[in-house]
Amino acid sequence: MTGLLQLNAIAKSFHNQEGRDFKVLDGINLSLKDGEIVALLGKSGSGKSTLLRIIAGLLAPSEGEVLFNGAPVQADSHGIAMVFQTFALFPWLTVLENVELGLEALRIPEKERRKRALEAIDLIGLDGYESAYPRELSGGMKQRVGFARALVVNPSLLLMDEAFSALDVLTAETLKTDFIELWADRKTPIKSVLLVTHNIEETVLMADRILLLDANPGRIAAEVRVDMPHPRDRQSVAFRNMVDYIYMLITSGMPKRDHSTPVPAAERGIYDKLAHVSPNQMSGLMEALAASPYHGRADLPELDQTFGLGTEDVLQLVEALRLLKFAEVAAADISLTPAAKQFVDSDTQKRKQIFSEQLIQNVPLGAYIHRVLQERPGNHAPRIRFLARLEDHMAENDADEALTAVTSWARYAELFAYDDNTEMFSLENPSA
Repeated sequence: MTGLLQLNAIAKSFHNQEGRDFKVLDGINLSLKDGEIVALLGKSGSGKSTLLRIIAGLLAPSEGEVLFNGAPVQADSHGIAMVFQTFALFPWLTVLENVELGLEALRIPEKERRKRALEAIDLIGLDGYESAYPRELSGGMKQRVGFARALVVNPSLLLMDEAFSALDVLTAETLKTDFIELWADRKTPIKSVLLVTHNIEETVLMADRILLLDANPGRIAAEVRVDMPHPRDRQSVAFRNMVDYIYMLITSGMPKRDHSTPVPAAERGIYDKLAHVSPNQMSGLMEALAASPYHGRADLPELDQTFGLGTEDVLQLVEALRLLKFAEVAAADISLTPAAKQFVDSDTQKRKQIFSEQLIQNVPLGAYIHRVLQERPGNHAPRIRFLARLEDHMAENDADEALTAVTSWARYAELFAYDDNTEMFSLENPSA
């Protein structure tokens, strides 16, 4: 196999509103060879989509180089196509016209353009819909148009950015299966595929290699090879074991990284990323896990299927429960802690008390805000005070999400209050 894509020491930084740099990606080295599908898997905020846009030439790296067929990638590099999460179709154009767009940019003659577009439409299973408009199509059919539009330019590298995540489960499964058949039968000019996803089963179903991205900043933390022939049986022991193994790595086996900006040791926990998971979701999952047939312990991959949760939802819920010491995770299994069992068995007021204690003891940002409110005259403080401090060491979106999450948890626990109109935090009971 020959090399197709090479990333050397890629880093990317963005400026926040205060003009400070925040590093999203750092030290990314990646090679992609002919004949393989590689998946980039990571939690939200790990820089997956940013990295994909750098590879496509849509975004310039702050450091490092991207080589495609040995030459630096540019925005107009031929041979690279992308399928996006959102269908990005022009509503005033027919299916055929949408597919032809990429060929127009390449100045392909009209007769050849029409011929290639019709072949791509037929290949992807949309024959008969050439004259239809996007409003007439289902979500799955719209994404098929997206695939046809990517394939029509005869790419050797196909980039897929959460290409199936906007579809319902059954439609997504059908489209994945059809794509794998096209790939296995070599019916397209595509030599390699790089897909970004947060769906663990999707990566095991499709990829030959899985690269796990850590966050803050995004780095490749682990690589896993999937040595199973296509098509893959989801119910096989090998498949389920691989899914369990990836869950284990992404929830507990990946090394923790220091923040890109040095942080005093006493403050480090304040700047941890927090996903906005509602207390009601946490309560519901704890109640479900405490009941039969789980009795306090469950296999993480089962949660996707049993409760209809997506992989990202499961990971965020599990991370929140683990942070609050309501759950422990080991070898892709989640177990409720004594605090969680006590929470489930308690009435509403006692639950609030337990949640408040867990929040103060285990979430440094919540404890920090509570302490500041206790110390300030009037026990009030503006939101911007905490947001500005977080943004010294976090990306703006991450800082906002962390503050939103801890606000939601504190409100439920009645630890402190927040007025959205005045954007002020306060202690309802100053002696709290």
